[in-house]
Amino acid sequence: MSEDFDRKRLKMKSLHDRTCKVRSSLLIGDMPEGMKATEFTQALPEILAVRDMRKLARAIVEARKAGSARILMYGGHVIKCGLGPLLVKWLGNGTVSCLATNGAGTIHDVEMALFGETSEDVEAGIADGSFGMWKETGEVYSGALRRAAEDSMGLGEALGREILDRNGNRAVSPLAAAVEAGAPVTVHPALGGDIVHPYPDVSWGRLAEAAERDFDLLGERIATLSSGVVINAGSAVVMPEVFLKLLTTAINLGNRISGITAASFDMIRQYRPLNNVVFRPSRALGGDAVVLTGHHELMLPLLDIFLQAEEASDE
Repeated sequence: MSEDFDRKRLKMKSLHDRTCKVRSSLLIGDMPEGMKATEFTQALPEILAVRDMRKLARAIVEARKAGSARILMYGGHVIKCGLGPLLVKWLGNGTVSCLATNGAGTIHDVEMALFGETSEDVEAGIADGSFGMWKETGEVYSGALRRAAEDSMGLGEALGREILDRNGNRAVSPLAAAVEAGAPVTVHPALGGDIVHPYPDVSWGRLAEAAERDFDLLGERIATLSSGVVINAGSAVVMPEVFLKLLTTAINLGNRISGITAASFDMIRQYRPLNNVVFRPSRALGGDAVVLTGHHELMLPLLDIFLQAEEASDE
């Protein structure tokens, strides 16, 4: 055996001298049958994603107490996964103070609120040219755009009011709930990217004007983001890009922004959400970065349970 690789010569150390990341105090606790949801979160191991989820929940609770902005940006998949009622709840209890979404987020919201179903079979629709060609969705959207043009309002508010005026289901619609609560809800479409954009009655000119109003409205909220929280859930491109442009615009205009908690929820780790929402802003401005990877229909309800636990600990 070569002296250069004689394992009998290895220099060993004692475990007592080692710095360890995982200790017995961090391990999973007892989970008895019938335990409360808040007891469940308290029993989880204080490791990695659990620690980050707890950090985010604490930041939201503290931001709400301080009156700092709590902005939730989300993609259409969040609504498709059945989480519209959760966003409505968060608006009602103050977990979030502002909603911002892309075009897909509004399509699924409108269809669920007014027609009770959404998410078509895309492959079947491509085969016969019917994908996206739904007159009722287009009628609602064109009505909202007329309202936005006549009343000089943003697309989010116009869609929310359209749902309310058509007696839509408020309990499942973040758009309608935001309007009722007087909370800002903004929409940031990518022209040509949503099923309603080919419709002859949907004016791209009106769409752009309404979206520009929402761009400015979200910018006003981002300007007040110091010590607040911003979450991007399920928007891979549009919302991260919009956020970064508005953040630098707000700073360029003289707004001091620091100490934010920036979080990304997604099923996979993607470039723009991680860098544009989480890492670049937190490094440049100071604050905490939280990345939580998993299915929205599991992870966002889990956040709600962690929020309940944090609130209970404050009582």
